[in-house]
Amino acid sequence: MADRQAQPWPGVMAMCGAVGLALALAGCGGGSDDKKPQTAPSAASSVSASPADPDAAVKNAVLTSYTSMWVEQMKAYRKASPDGTRLADFATLDALSMFERDLATMKKNNTRVTGGVGHEAKVAELDMEAKIPTATVEDCIDLSQWKAQRTSGEPIPLPTAQPLRYVATATVERWDNNRWMVTEYKSDGSQTC
Repeated sequence: MADRQAQPWPGVMAMCGAVGLALALAGCGGGSDDKKPQTAPSAASSVSASPADPDAAVKNAVLTSYTSMWVEQMKAYRKASPDGTRLADFATLDALSMFERDLATMKKNNTRVTGGVGHEAKVAELDMEAKIPTATVEDCIDLSQWKAQRTSGEPIPLPTAQPLRYVATATVERWDNNRWMVTEYKSDGSQTC
């Protein structure tokens, strides 16, 4: 595990399936940047700890990193490319690999995302005593503003069985540079919120 902390982060990355959809079906989505949808947890939902919580600052740092990952991910999804994003600054390992696969699928299928993803993220678990401090983030993903399209402009609807709100979890680790990194991301379309 010490090797994981010392290794350099991969260049850039992205994600589409991290939205947890079977949208890789046609390649997730696509389009213009003319509308700036909500892509990350709102300031009100960013901190899951009360001011009296001794871990409030740590939880806020975890959620800030998680939120930043989503912002960079949506930048990549809008152009089906990680180029010009800082996604690798916030996600790595399994999460980064999944995002890279999603972007490759989007590029292959000529799709882009134009809408956004809503969030209600909170730190559900925090282990600061572990050799590598770890947090689990639980998020309620809201796809009501999610829009995908082919580069030709043809819209791609969500699958009919896709819930508009579902639960996702992320593992976030504090690496030796004191940075919180999303290392794993899983969505559960069967668990609505």
